[in-house]
Amino acid sequence: MNIYETAMKTETDAIDFYASAAQKTQNPIGKKMFQSMVEDEKRHLEIMECLLKRMHVPHGKISPIERVKTVFEENRGLMLQRVTATSDDIEALAIAMRMEQESVDFYRKAAKDATDTREKEIFERLVAEETEHYTIFSNTHNFLVDSGNWFMWKEYSIVDGGTATA
Repeated sequence: MNIYETAMKTETDAIDFYASAAQKTQNPIGKKMFQSMVEDEKRHLEIMECLLKRMHVPHGKISPIERVKTVFEENRGLMLQRVTATSDDIEALAIAMRMEQESVDFYRKAAKDATDTREKEIFERLVAEETEHYTIFSNTHNFLVDSGNWFMWKEYSIVDGGTATA
């Protein structure tokens, strides 16, 4: 299997996993997050298919974090409520984090080994996007496991309850 076929298999597996996770996740924010990842991985699959066929690769900087951030902003009220997650939700996020880290490692090596400048740039772009996916899953995992500390770090609160000017 060549590098493109391996990447296509990896992206297909991710699409299947994230689609399944979106169906199983009870939390509406989690559903939207996993659905967003499905779309990203489909785009990655399309990129690999274009590289394999030596076709033009659609260019454009995509920021998964910015897109998912809007999902969280639109649902801020839900997030402020007591969020409960099943152990399956937590496990799905842990699996997703492992998958994304493996993708980062894979594309980083592909970029390093690439002899074509265009392919190197594409692989580096995929490293950046997969890194953002990892960050999204890690932040979500931390939020569900320890909401209090997550809000503290995300809002830059003062631990003693004081204000920045106190």
